[in-house]
Amino acid sequence: MAIEMISNIIWLIPLPPLLAFFLILLFTRRNHALSHTIGLGAAFLSWLGAMLVFVSALRTPEFGKEIFASSINWLPTGSTFLKIGVLIDPTSAMVLFFVGWTILMIFLYSIGYHNFGQPKGDHDHPGLPPHGATVTDEHGHSHTVLSVEPMYSRFFAFLGLFAFGMYTLVVSDNLLTLFVGWEIMGLCSYLLIGFWYAKPSARNAAVKAFMTTRVGDVFMLLGIGLLYSQTGTLNYREIFYNADVLKALATTASPILNLSFAGLIGLLLFIGTVGKSAQWPLHIWLPDAMEGPTPVSAMIHAATMVSAGVYMVIRIFPLFTADWAGGTAALTPTMSIIAFIGAFTALFAATIAVAQNDIKKVLAYSTISQLGFMIAALGVGAYVAAVFHLVTHAFFKALLFLGSGSVIHGMEHGVLHTGDTDPAGHHIDPQDMWNMGGLRKKMPITFWTFLIGGFALSGFPLITAGFWSKDEILAEAFGNGHWIVFATLAVAALMTAFYTMRQITLTFLGEPRTKEAEHASETPWTMTTPLVVLSIFAIGFGWVGIPKDFLGGNWPSWFHGFIGSTLLVEPKELDFSYWPLLTSLVVALGGLYLGWMVYRNVKAGQADPLQKPLAGLYPILKNKWYFDEFYAFFVVKPMNWVSEVFTPWMDRTVIDGILHTVAHLALSIGGILRNYFDKPFINEFIGDGTANVFWQGQNIRFIQTGRIQSYLVATVGLAIVIAGLLYYFMPYLIH
Repeated sequence: MAIEMISNIIWLIPLPPLLAFFLILLFTRRNHALSHTIGLGAAFLSWLGAMLVFVSALRTPEFGKEIFASSINWLPTGSTFLKIGVLIDPTSAMVLFFVGWTILMIFLYSIGYHNFGQPKGDHDHPGLPPHGATVTDEHGHSHTVLSVEPMYSRFFAFLGLFAFGMYTLVVSDNLLTLFVGWEIMGLCSYLLIGFWYAKPSARNAAVKAFMTTRVGDVFMLLGIGLLYSQTGTLNYREIFYNADVLKALATTASPILNLSFAGLIGLLLFIGTVGKSAQWPLHIWLPDAMEGPTPVSAMIHAATMVSAGVYMVIRIFPLFTADWAGGTAALTPTMSIIAFIGAFTALFAATIAVAQNDIKKVLAYSTISQLGFMIAALGVGAYVAAVFHLVTHAFFKALLFLGSGSVIHGMEHGVLHTGDTDPAGHHIDPQDMWNMGGLRKKMPITFWTFLIGGFALSGFPLITAGFWSKDEILAEAFGNGHWIVFATLAVAALMTAFYTMRQITLTFLGEPRTKEAEHASETPWTMTTPLVVLSIFAIGFGWVGIPKDFLGGNWPSWFHGFIGSTLLVEPKELDFSYWPLLTSLVVALGGLYLGWMVYRNVKAGQADPLQKPLAGLYPILKNKWYFDEFYAFFVVKPMNWVSEVFTPWMDRTVIDGILHTVAHLALSIGGILRNYFDKPFINEFIGDGTANVFWQGQNIRFIQTGRIQSYLVATVGLAIVIAGLLYYFMPYLIH
C-alpha cells in the first residue's frame, strides 16, 4: 500500500469515534440499539485503520528510518507556521496496535455490561447504576425485569470521545496536539468516573481525578512552552530525533537546579505523567476512579488515560537522555528522579494492594505499580523494555478489569436471586472478594480468562506475556548496574504475584462463602468474547520479545529490533544473564505459591490471615498509608479554611474595594466630562448649531412647492440676475 495512502488513513483513524460522539448525542440518544451500533461501528473502523497502518509498517523495509508522516500549516508564527500533523514510527505503530484492539474489545464488552441482569426499579434513573433491586408485580410476586443503563446512549458517546482523545494523542507528530488529546481524555475521565453522578462517591471521585491530574498538566504545559521557546518547534522529529538540537539543549545550563535545558524540560513534562499515570505522590485519584462503570476502568487503566502518560515519556525519551552517556554510566539528575519515582511507586502501590478487598481496587493499585515498572525502566534507559511492558500490560490489564466486571455482574445476579439484606436493609457488596469464593464452577469462562490475566500480571514463567516484559526490565536494571532499582522492582514483583494469587483464590477457588456466590452466573457472549480475545494476547504477545540468546538459543527477537529502530541510535541488546531470569522465576512462582498457601482455606466470616503477622502494619496498608487523610488534612482542609476565612475578606475588602474605587473614579470622570465637555460643547455648541440648521430649513422650505412652473420662474429669474451681474462687473474683470 502506497505511503501516501497510509498517511491519509492515519489522519482518519481518530475521526470515527468523534463522529460517533456527535451522532449519538445529537440524533440517536433515544435509540439505544442504534447508539451502541454506531459506537461499536466507529471503534471497528478505527481498529481497521490502525491494523492497516500497523501491517503496512511491518511490511515496509527499513521502517523506522522511513516513516509515515504528513503535516499541514496551522498557526502563523511571523514568517513561518506552527505545523501539526501525523506520524507513525515503530513505537507509535505498536501503541496503535494495542490501543485499537483494547478499545474495540471494551466497546463490545460494554454492550453486554449494560444489558445483562439489570433490574428496572424505582431507582432506575439517570445518575444511579441500574442494579440492586427486585420488582414486585400486582400479584405480590418478586422478579427481575431486565433493562438497560438509563444513560446508555450517553455512555457510548463519552466512550467515543475518550477513544478519539487517545487516537489523536498516538498519531500526533508534535507535543501540542498530543496535549490536546491529553486534555480531551482528562475531560472524559471526569465525565465517565462521575457517570453515576447521583452517587456522592462517584461525584467526589470525578472531581478528585480531574483536580489531581490538573496539577501535573500545569507543569507539563510549562515544559511545552519552555521547549518551544528554546527550539521554535514542537515536532518530534525536529527535536527528539535531531542530534544538533538535542546537543544544544543538553549543553545549555538552565537557571533552575543547575539542570541542563534538556533535563529541566524533561522533568517538567514528566510531572505531567506523574499526574496522568498516577505515580507517587499524585497516585491518589486512580483507585477512586473505580466508581465509574467497569468498562471505564478498563479504558483508563489499559487503553487510554494512564497508558498515555507513559507513552508521552517514551516519546520524549531522547530529551532526558540527551546528556547521558548510556549503558552503565551514571544517570543524569532527571533520569535519577524518574527512576526513583517509578521504582518507589511500584513497591509502594504493591504494598497497598495486598490488603485491599474490593476486586477492582486491587487491580487499580496493581496498575499504579505496573506503571511504576515502566517509568523505572525509562529512568534507567531501558527504552525497549518499557515499551514492551506497556503493550503487554495493556492486554492483560484490560483482560483483568473486564474480567472483574464479569465477576461483579455474576455476583449481582446472585444478589438479586437471594434478595438477602443485612439488618440495615443493605445487600452484600458484590465487589468484596470476601463475599465470593467458588466462582470457577459458576463462571468457567471468566475464571480461565481471569487466571490467564492474573498469571500474566504475576509474570508466570515462559508462557505469559507479563513474564517476558517484566523480566526484560529486571534484566536491564541488573545488566547496567542499577542495583537499587533492580532490588526494589524484584520485591514489587514478588508482592504482585502474592496479591494476584490472593485475588484469584478468594474470588474463584474454594467453596462459596455467601449464598450470593452460590447463585452467581456466567455473563453473556458480548462480555466473554472480549475476555477470550484479550487472553490470547496476554499469552502470545510476549513471545515476540524473547531475548535473542535466551538460554543459549537463537531467537528472532523481533520486538527489540523493531522498537529500537525508533531512536537515533538503536539500543544495544544486553547479553543473556541467568541472575535476572532466576529472580523472575523465584518472585513469580514464590509469590503465587505463597498467596495460594495463605488464602486456600479461608472460610466465611474469617478475618484476613495477614492481619496477625502484619499486626499494626495491616491497618496502615488497608488504609493506603493514610495518604488520602494526609492530603485531606494538609491540603484540602487548609484550602477550605482559606476559602472560609480569607475569601470573605478578600472578596469584600480587596476585590470589592478595587471595584468600588474604580466605580467611584469612573463616576468622577463622568461628572467632569458632563460639566466641562458635554454641556458646553455637545449641548450648547453642537446643539445650537443643529437648531440653526433646523430654523433655516423651516424658513426656506417654501421654495419646495413641487410645481414645475415655479421652478422655471425661479430658474429664469436667477439666470437674469447672474447675467446682470456679469454685465455690470465684466469691464472690471477684463481690465
